[in-house]
Amino acid sequence: MPRAVRYKRILLKLSGEALKGDSDFGIDPKILSDLASQIVRIVELKVSVAIVVGGGNIFRGIKGVSIGMDMVTSDYMGMLATVINGLALADAIEKKGVDTRVMSAIEMRQIAEPYIRRRAIRHLEKGRIVIFVAGTGSPYFTTDTAAGLRAAEIGADAVFKATKVGGVYDKDPKTNSDAKRFSTISYIDLIQKQLHVMDYTAVSLCMERKVPIVVLDITRSESLFNVVSGKEEGTVVK
Repeated sequence: MPRAVRYKRILLKLSGEALKGDSDFGIDPKILSDLASQIVRIVELKVSVAIVVGGGNIFRGIKGVSIGMDMVTSDYMGMLATVINGLALADAIEKKGVDTRVMSAIEMRQIAEPYIRRRAIRHLEKGRIVIFVAGTGSPYFTTDTAAGLRAAEIGADAVFKATKVGGVYDKDPKTNSDAKRFSTISYIDLIQKQLHVMDYTAVSLCMERKVPIVVLDITRSESLFNVVSGKEEGTVVK
């Protein structure tokens, strides 16, 4: 029998940067396989998993703007980058024996299902992993905001924000050896202290819907499993 879990349905927010490992660009096959293994392991606990994936390892909308591109065009290019990552992640997960569905906010029926809320929930109920790509489908919104929005729409118990640090700290732990990690922190404190874990639109969405945000270190192979299993790991924003 599956062990008791703290969260029955989660929305995992994966950045594009998480897929590239130590490379400057693209997708690291080993990182991709390791992430897929972590995700499959919690599905085996009968946890419903939906994923929003970013595209920063391929193209970031803000980067396009910095070189003079139109903001809307640049954002759409960033959305297309998330589709590439979503397809790669779906392939890696399915090779480990779990069914997936890629659902896109921008219609492209040859490679992904159009996002329909009730259909996404039905996939989750059938034990499939649903990967949401193309952000919200609109420019000016980040994939963080897409994660908050989709979490609310599918009735997720929590948003898991995957990072490369162990949670939310009072200062940057990479440059400050005395940085202290919060085990829990309120949405309001997160905003007032200007701790940039997710963009503030996403945090506000989660706050309004009372969806906790769990910030964890995805580079630790046990982190996802530990949080789902109820062990203390990372930071809970609530």
